[in-house]
Amino acid sequence: MLDQTNNISIDEYDYSLPEDKIAKYPVENRSDSRLLICKRAGFLTDCKTSDLGDYLPYDSLLVFNQTKVLHARLRFKKETGGAVEIFCLEPANSTDPQIALQSKQESVWVCLVGGAKKWKGEHLSLEIDGIELLAYNQGRVNDHFEICFKWDANITFAELLILAGELPLPPYLNRKVEPADVGKYQTIFAKDDGSVAAPTAGLHFTKDLLNSFSSKGVSVDFITLHVGAGTFKPVQTSRIIDHQMHAEHIDVSIESIFNIIEALGPIIPVGTTSLRTLESLYWFGVLAHLGQLNDKMPELEQWIAFQNLPNLTLKDSLRALLSHLDSQGKSRFIGRTQLMIVPGYEFKVARGLITNFHQPKSTLLLIIAAMIGDSWKKMYDHALQHDFRFLSYGDCCFLLP
Repeated sequence: MLDQTNNISIDEYDYSLPEDKIAKYPVENRSDSRLLICKRAGFLTDCKTSDLGDYLPYDSLLVFNQTKVLHARLRFKKETGGAVEIFCLEPANSTDPQIALQSKQESVWVCLVGGAKKWKGEHLSLEIDGIELLAYNQGRVNDHFEICFKWDANITFAELLILAGELPLPPYLNRKVEPADVGKYQTIFAKDDGSVAAPTAGLHFTKDLLNSFSSKGVSVDFITLHVGAGTFKPVQTSRIIDHQMHAEHIDVSIESIFNIIEALGPIIPVGTTSLRTLESLYWFGVLAHLGQLNDKMPELEQWIAFQNLPNLTLKDSLRALLSHLDSQGKSRFIGRTQLMIVPGYEFKVARGLITNFHQPKSTLLLIIAAMIGDSWKKMYDHALQHDFRFLSYGDCCFLLP
């Protein structure tokens, strides 16, 4: 099956995105953002996100990503006055972010380092509120660095990042972080620390909008995928098959897996991160069915969906996963996924998608194309011509193939 992806060129998923179409700031009220509804047959326009409940199929299950964005940028100054910026991406050694963030006095992370050539000494130092934070460079790992942080206070690394770190706005916003971003670039249901980027489709939802769904026969649930910096990385290889997909942590409770199994209507993820989590659960279930699930930290290889594996029903796959968790005495499924979703992928869980408008030549745009085919071109042309706002702080669309 992997052969069908060999000839897919990333150039087929390019489009011109003018700078003035990129939303630099969010709308004042989250659910006032515009909503473009796309079916294979056409569009319904001039909607707002607040109207979403009127278009959701009855008995739908909306699934949101409740990850929380870390204040992941740390700015150190050398004794000579030069600046070195350290951007914390994820804990080293595939450690669960929730565990790493509760570390006290020492924590090791995989980081990007801006100004790495200026870092000549043994360590860098940063003082905030009387706490000294030290950063030790433990060497390069591929394109990144492994940094050991040490501090002299009885607080967690999560608390330290809130004190000393800066919110990592997407690079394409081309502006500095402002005080309002601390609240705006976070979903109202953000709970689990661990992301370096917001699950932006969730930014459109208010408490009132969430509360309105029950009267429409729509239920909601929450899972976690910690968004990595790779989400902003465009595909730089000419063929999609040659792209190396980044891995991200997922964390899903047994209760949520039961809710997916028992869903009466279509399961609709809010955001590509929620979609990747749901689809990954299916493939983890297939591995559980085959007895091939790693007990310590299960990992999903990026092209697993295109391998010759059993074609289980969703319920059979998730029941196998639940059985595995029960045998391990676990109440949550925690793993890492590299799942790559491209045109030709057969969706196992998602029957629609609510998402923002994404960058050209991105893995996120490939997900859109996998779901609605070449209709993505018509949809994006329509959005550009009718002044929809693009990317993280922009408007959204509802794909209902």
